[in-house]
Amino acid sequence: MTGPAISSRRSSGSSGPATALARALLAVIMKLKLDLHDIYNRGQDIDRALRDIIDEAEAKKAPLVEIIPGKGSGQLKKHVLRFLEQKEIKAKYHRIEKDSKNFGRLFVHFRW
Repeated sequence: MTGPAISSRRSSGSSGPATALARALLAVIMKLKLDLHDIYNRGQDIDRALRDIIDEAEAKKAPLVEIIPGKGSGQLKKHVLRFLEQKEIKAKYHRIEKDSKNFGRLFVHFRW
């Protein structure tokens, strides 16, 4: 008798392990990625690419954008961080995470 009660509780509720798993899968599926290696020395193209990926994340309600400026001298990463700190851009995302294991990678988190 406990079998049907368990299954009916799972199907009637909108929260629980199944919903948490669905949210986790959505986060993995919806991660957008921008690799800046090819345009590292073209400032306007970098800004355009950054703006495009932020707009795409907003349109698709993606929870995460991975930006790869690369390791190099760190100048491109500084450029990206300055771009993300602009008032109108900063209003669109929740937080920035610097990858502790890979200096040449940033994560931009969104809340929808």
